[in-house]
Amino acid sequence: MEAGTEIVHDGGPPARDCQIVLDGVALRSKTTASGGRQIVAVELRGDFLDLAHLFLEIADHDVEALTDLKVAAIDRQVLRTLALEHRDLGRALWTEALVEASIAREWMTNLGRRDARTRIAHALCELALRSQAVGLSPPDMLTLPWTQEQLGDVTGLTPVHVNRMLRSLEEDGLIERTGREVRILDRRRLWAEGDFEPRYLHLVEILQPVGEAA
Repeated sequence: MEAGTEIVHDGGPPARDCQIVLDGVALRSKTTASGGRQIVAVELRGDFLDLAHLFLEIADHDVEALTDLKVAAIDRQVLRTLALEHRDLGRALWTEALVEASIAREWMTNLGRRDARTRIAHALCELALRSQAVGLSPPDMLTLPWTQEQLGDVTGLTPVHVNRMLRSLEEDGLIERTGREVRILDRRRLWAEGDFEPRYLHLVEILQPVGEAA
């Protein structure tokens, strides 16, 4: 599907299929009555787009393709039945939902209790590690899937403020930018600057190697 495609609409029915991202990036968002948008999650390769509504009948947020998106679709009712009848599958889906909730708690903390520069650093740290985990980028490299305006919708900042914070991190030798390509020059310092502790991502298989290499 093309970038900008609305997959689920807040207040409408869930998608008929549960979809898993094979390639591309999607986002979840909420929009206020005044038109302000808050991006509440970013979905990368291997993530479910609509697991939150598997057993619910009304969508409570929007889901949109941020980039061109390739997905695998599983009929929602079939997945419901399989999850209830097969304990291992049910446990896997429940674990996925718990990890989503863990990430949501961290994003809430980032928005409510961290300053602007820390929010941006934290967002870069998370995206870099998640991208590495699914083979989208090598360690300490990432391609930003969003514009500065969209990064502002992630972090609750204006595009101007986002640009200032990115420039500040670059001037301090923490990152290097070429267009949307970002290279992390000093991982330890960026993690410290972003108050980033990656336990909440539950990426057990890569966290130890990352820690050793830092």
